[in-house]
Amino acid sequence: MFRIHDPAVDPDAPGGPLPPVGALISTNREQVWVGSLQQDIDVRVVLEEWDAAPPPCGDAWDEEAKGSVYLRGNLTIDMGGAGTAVRGLRLTGGVGDYAIRVYASNRAEVTQRYAELFDRHRNPLADEFQQEKRALEGLERYLVQLWRESLRRLTIATAESAAGSSTR
Repeated sequence: MFRIHDPAVDPDAPGGPLPPVGALISTNREQVWVGSLQQDIDVRVVLEEWDAAPPPCGDAWDEEAKGSVYLRGNLTIDMGGAGTAVRGLRLTGGVGDYAIRVYASNRAEVTQRYAELFDRHRNPLADEFQQEKRALEGLERYLVQLWRESLRRLTIATAESAAGSSTR
């Protein structure tokens, strides 16, 4: 599992979201917890910041989840025991509430194939186990899209206000 949060937030502090067991994500006001095998198998994560809600990705992904998170202009991706993948990435949207959409691909397949490794090999330190495990790395993929929904509303309201004042 990995977490997306503001760098000032302690992801393990009381009040954090529960692990996303049986779900793609679990959220609270200040962090998003994404369910993955990342702690055992390397995964691929692509992070995109948009000015407005991006178009849906359609059938290219197996799963999709949506949420929101408050960020103070920076973002961290915490990979738990594997360490921090991204620390303090500056967001162009600045401080505020962000809508977030997470897509996932191959989560179930990698989970099943990883469990089957233990059925075939008794010793996870054996060369055969490690070779087959490496073949699974990178198959589990995530696309994380985020955008400032409130900025979009503010821009529309300002444009409507300006249009209204010019017609008077």
